[in-house]
Amino acid sequence: MKEITKKLNGEIERLTNETFKFDERVKEGWFSAVYFLKTKEIAEKLVPDNRITMQFFQKDNAVLCGTDEVIALLHTFAEKPEDLEIHSLKDGEKISPFETVLTITGSYQSFGFLEGIIDGILARRTSVATNVYNVVKAARVSGKQKPVIFMGDRDDHYTQQAGDGYAAFIGGSTAQATHAMNEWWGKHGMGTMPHAMIQMFKGDVVAAAKAYHEVFPNDELTVLVDYNNDVITDSLKVAREFGSKLKGVRIDTSKNMVDKYFLRNQHIMGTFDPRGVNPELVFALRRSLDEEGFTHVKIIVSGGFTEKRIREYEEQKVPVDIYGVGRNLLDISIGFTGDNVLLNGRAEAKDGRQFRPNPRLKKVEYIG
Repeated sequence: MKEITKKLNGEIERLTNETFKFDERVKEGWFSAVYFLKTKEIAEKLVPDNRITMQFFQKDNAVLCGTDEVIALLHTFAEKPEDLEIHSLKDGEKISPFETVLTITGSYQSFGFLEGIIDGILARRTSVATNVYNVVKAARVSGKQKPVIFMGDRDDHYTQQAGDGYAAFIGGSTAQATHAMNEWWGKHGMGTMPHAMIQMFKGDVVAAAKAYHEVFPNDELTVLVDYNNDVITDSLKVAREFGSKLKGVRIDTSKNMVDKYFLRNQHIMGTFDPRGVNPELVFALRRSLDEEGFTHVKIIVSGGFTEKRIREYEEQKVPVDIYGVGRNLLDISIGFTGDNVLLNGRAEAKDGRQFRPNPRLKKVEYIG
């Protein structure tokens, strides 16, 4: 946890312009609201010497992310970026409601047209980072930090994977599903087998696991065990076959299915919801593995896990070792606002908004 703690204290190195693959049409204003483009043209023609300060804030307690990307955006597409004065917090810093996280000072026509893009970058990256941070925090309620795998590839557009993966890393998830999710922070994607692989072997989980181990002998063997909706039976089959080579089993039971374990043990039904992945199923799996001496086999769960659900599992001390979370980490619930608050060094802002200096902001040096 030292790496994550350091990261969340805002001490990671800033990413450089080379990290980001911006669309060159940003320069043309293709992604900017038209009224910003019209304001840019008016400023150029009628008030070219005005110097404004724009500040950015949001309204939640959050983990900030996206500042490196914004700074790279400004240094890439602003006119005369070397003339801009930028002060910013760092990715990973905790922020409070209405706290200023970024200020930009310069001529409006140089960077004003980027306002909406900056808001969008900060909103998305901070939302994902905060969601992940809250889930990671929930996964240590029982006292031990349990890893959270970021599995958002199927719930989002593929072009967002690199940025969302970086935001998830800032939030505390250092295991992610695709190579793209790891691109900005220098790792590789991780994963073992999907249901499709087991289908290739006609539902024979042991045969699928053998094939995986044959092709990837240096990987830690983790087997998906809900394909036949008989988690305990299939877990024990692969555990007996592989012994100490089996590192983990993953349960991903659909929320509208009841595992065959409960159909064989109907006397325990009636006091809980037996559908999908549930605490009783995980407890039963842990007991079954332990009774046969497979105490080393870890249990990974996925499928509809949220901060609230993970917290409940941890409070009940459900023997989960790793959580896989996807869709719920991509909820974009934090919005940023950019306001022009100073004009030529004097207060000038929309009624209800004013310049809010923040001593935590650090000046950003331009590197051409």
